[in-house]
Amino acid sequence: MYTVTKKKVHGLLHPEIVGDKHWDKIINVFIIVLIILNVLAVILETVPSFQDEPWEQQFFHYFDLVSVIIFTVEYLLRVWSSNHEPRYKGSIKGRLRYILSPAALIDLLAILPFYVHVIIGLDLRVLRMLRLLRFIRLFRLTAYMKSAHMITNVFKKRFNELLLSLVLVVFLIIIASCAIYFAEHLHPENKYKFTSIPATIWWAVVTLTTTGYGDMYPMTTIGKTLAMLIMLTGVAFFALPAGIITAGFLEEFRLTRIRSTHRCPSCGEHIELDEHEGVSR
Repeated sequence: MYTVTKKKVHGLLHPEIVGDKHWDKIINVFIIVLIILNVLAVILETVPSFQDEPWEQQFFHYFDLVSVIIFTVEYLLRVWSSNHEPRYKGSIKGRLRYILSPAALIDLLAILPFYVHVIIGLDLRVLRMLRLLRFIRLFRLTAYMKSAHMITNVFKKRFNELLLSLVLVVFLIIIASCAIYFAEHLHPENKYKFTSIPATIWWAVVTLTTTGYGDMYPMTTIGKTLAMLIMLTGVAFFALPAGIITAGFLEEFRLTRIRSTHRCPSCGEHIELDEHEGVSR
């Protein structure tokens, strides 16, 4: 009975594991909605009009209290049922390994600020910001979804291309910063703005991302000419990651469609496909 109950609880809290396909979705959707409501509560607490009446302050307090109780029960159940998995085998050591795992640490961060305030008594205004850490749990709970797997696969497969584009962007920022610094740092008005190459990096990032705050801008003819070239080059360089990710998604959609339609005619099982060519092996 003990083992069966532990297996049932573990399946309900981990939708990626075969369990009660009806209740595990209900429980995890409820937790996701609760996390979103907690984030909204933290945001609304900063609005002065929501703090005028005592009942409004009490509402936020008790809502946080109920949320922490639910998150705590869920966390304890996850720790208790964790040694159902072979990798966390062991009554004590297995559960300790689970507690120190990244997923469990995220769950702990969601409830820790409340207990830090209760035990140590830190200022509640600081903890309001820390409570936003609960939002991280959305990444934890949605990791089992097909769409999340697809996004992860795209970034894994295109990691080298994205890394190369990042290196090129950093290289362009450094070159742009150096060029504009040497063109502008002697100008009577700009010598107090373009004071160093690290300070000019701010201008380069703002300009290359087409944000353009206008707090720093070239005044010399050489500086303006270089800025035009830098801006035109930046548009092309910053479009690279978007193109790489788009190509990755298109490829992933194609492979997903092929996997869903290619089955063995005799046994009905999915045929293993080559990820690069999309053909059966």
